Amino acid sequence: MDDPKTLVSTEWLAKHLNDPDLRVLDASWYLPQMGRDARAEYEAGHIPGARFFDIDEISDHRSDLPHMAPPVEKFMSRMRAMGVGDGHQIVVYDGMGLFSAARVWWLFRLMGKTDVAVLDGGLPKWQAEGREMEDMAPILRDRHITAQRQAHMVKDVSEVAAAVKLRDWQILDARPAERFRGDTPEPRAGLRAGHMPGAINLPFTALKAPDGTMLKGDALRAAFEQAGVDLDRQIITTCGSGITAAVLSLGLEILGHRAHALYDGSWAEWGQFADLKVQTG
Repeated sequence: MDDPKTLVSTEWLAKHLNDPDLRVLDASWYLPQMGRDARAEYEAGHIPGARFFDIDEISDHRSDLPHMAPPVEKFMSRMRAMGVGDGHQIVVYDGMGLFSAARVWWLFRLMGKTDVAVLDGGLPKWQAEGREMEDMAPILRDRHITAQRQAHMVKDVSEVAAAVKLRDWQILDARPAERFRGDTPEPRAGLRAGHMPGAINLPFTALKAPDGTMLKGDALRAAFEQAGVDLDRQIITTCGSGITAAVLSLGLEILGHRAHALYDGSWAEWGQFADLKVQTG
């Protein structure tokens, strides 16, 4: 099941960990209410050779929205400084297992880089198996990188508003069901509760197996279909702020579904504008 362009196992990573052109990225990120410090945890212990990918810092700071995709130039600058460049196979993991790593996988895809995979089960599985950890920062050497933004992989608010009106795209919302229905307030202040009209709720956790890895094969396909998703139609993924939507995007890519894009602003953007329609229930 290992695919260096989507998802690789801990066994695969352990086998390739010393490959000269492998780059491992710790892309851990947490909501404030989780009470965890991603960088501090990385510094205390990480997979050997891993670099820390700061999702909030490597973003578009011109936007008031959280961690929007950065300009191509900023992405290339940060990756060069991290020693991540052309010709590298990249493996991304996070401290939750399957949470924020997919966001960075998607970001590399957005920048035209396809040799990138998420570590299935992430750091929890790696540690549960007693695999090697280290607390030393890797030695970084600049590496040339080229990037070309793939505009078809991302949607802005006007494009999503058009999709809501025309129903020519399915909109998949990765948030928990109670937030999708509007039964609980959003974690970010000032946002309305509910979802985009016509959206389908598929919490990203529905793609996880009991052991924390991603569902495979027929089980993965069934998770989408049981939520009411037509896998023959084009799909926009969304969530609270564009993080867990990428888990759905990763699942679609694994299934061979190519006509998908991520709404980068997600509910952090949609939920703040009174002129954008919201449904509850």
